[in-house]
Amino acid sequence: MSRKKDRLPGKIISAVFFVLVFAFITLLVYTKLLPAKYLAIVCGVLILLVLVVYLLVRKLRHKVPFVIGIVLMLLVVVFMGFGSLYIYKTVNTIDNITGVNTEVAQIGVYVLSDDAAESINDAAGYTFGILSSLDRESTDDTVSQLNAELPNSIQTQEYMTLTELADAILRGQTGAIILNQAYLDVLDEMDGYDNFSSLVREITTKHVETVIERTEPQRVVDTGNSNTNDMVFTLYISGIDTRGAMTAKSRSDVNIIATVNTKTKQILLVSTPRDYYVPLSISNGAPDKLTHAGIYGINVCMDTLGMLYEEDINYYFRLNFGGFVNIIDALGGITINSDYDFDSKNITGYHFNQGENFVNGEQALVFARERYAFTEGDRQRGRNQMAVIEGVIKKALSPDLLRNYTSVLSGIEGSFETNVPYDMIASLVRDQLNDGGNWNVVSYSVDGTGDTQKPYSMSQKAYVMVPDYTTVDKAKALMDQVRNGEVISQE
Repeated sequence: MSRKKDRLPGKIISAVFFVLVFAFITLLVYTKLLPAKYLAIVCGVLILLVLVVYLLVRKLRHKVPFVIGIVLMLLVVVFMGFGSLYIYKTVNTIDNITGVNTEVAQIGVYVLSDDAAESINDAAGYTFGILSSLDRESTDDTVSQLNAELPNSIQTQEYMTLTELADAILRGQTGAIILNQAYLDVLDEMDGYDNFSSLVREITTKHVETVIERTEPQRVVDTGNSNTNDMVFTLYISGIDTRGAMTAKSRSDVNIIATVNTKTKQILLVSTPRDYYVPLSISNGAPDKLTHAGIYGINVCMDTLGMLYEEDINYYFRLNFGGFVNIIDALGGITINSDYDFDSKNITGYHFNQGENFVNGEQALVFARERYAFTEGDRQRGRNQMAVIEGVIKKALSPDLLRNYTSVLSGIEGSFETNVPYDMIASLVRDQLNDGGNWNVVSYSVDGTGDTQKPYSMSQKAYVMVPDYTTVDKAKALMDQVRNGEVISQE
């Protein structure tokens, strides 16, 4: 056998192996998830293996080394194959839940449940009731969409309040109404309209898309020898149990501001009750229940809370508590800390001990939703929701995550969405892998006094919580402490 023929197979095998290794390294670099020191180690090991394989397979006549080289190469290729699948799934999942910078108002056209109209064409000759001011921009956009579809422009009649609009269709003053789907839940909670959603039927839905704004986080100036990526940012965590898509505007039952300092590894969770009676950013000073801010969009939620706490909120993070069950089960359960020993009343059959409780997804959801078992009602529910979030954070940052990694990734999709950029999440992952260390998670709930008032988004008086501004000021002070790098502790 000639020298060239003897070495040709080894050169071809080594070249193919080098190309596969180069592609895998390129993929690792592309993800931006691996710290430089780990990336260097992986690159060094893989390049060394390429050299070893080349030395083993360079001469075909040396059968044993040649076979060993082939086996070694195949093992490395299989490893890189599995690694590539994990990397692809990780990047794809993060891509799917991050950078969501738009949301949709779902505006329905409703007729009475026994009306003969089955489509918008059937109702083209009706008079359409609309709200004169509430969510008017979305209404006008919907009217424009309908006019573009139908041969003739529709006739509209304005009504000042939700109840007037509801009465108009129930009494036959209008044949149909145009209404944001999120208002159905509001009407169902009002006296005399608790079954309104069952009396009407939706014949079409129009989507009105808006852009979710964000501001850049604050970099830590005095970094010393620490990571130059150290930053402080605020994140609005919105918890929903929506019947529509995650991107649909809807009332927010969980309203938490997370202030995060990546240098000191501190997270402050401040919970604001859903019934907090505060001016919305779009209500011209008129107070409303905080939960109603979600009807008008994430921007309004963030701006309203920003006004309350005098804080710029950089990003949002929306979670569906129903889908949250999948995440907790995929993590293998979490440990939550309960302030009380209690039996659930909202959904019976569950007991929680004071102190630590190890729970699965279903138990955690019951714990997060419960309010009837407590004298403080919704206040305690807010604290419990933060306890669940804290439990998830701690479990996700522990080595246990690796045991159920693919299950966690599968559970994340459809349960979360955020406008935090991919690059920022990748930076946080790199820093955690690089520096390690535990995070200090502290929670605080603002308080208030129960009262009966007429909210901006409602046509009649309802229960609200008037803020106790001493607790709001305490929350502001804690946020400043985290921002300034001071260490805080759970009281």
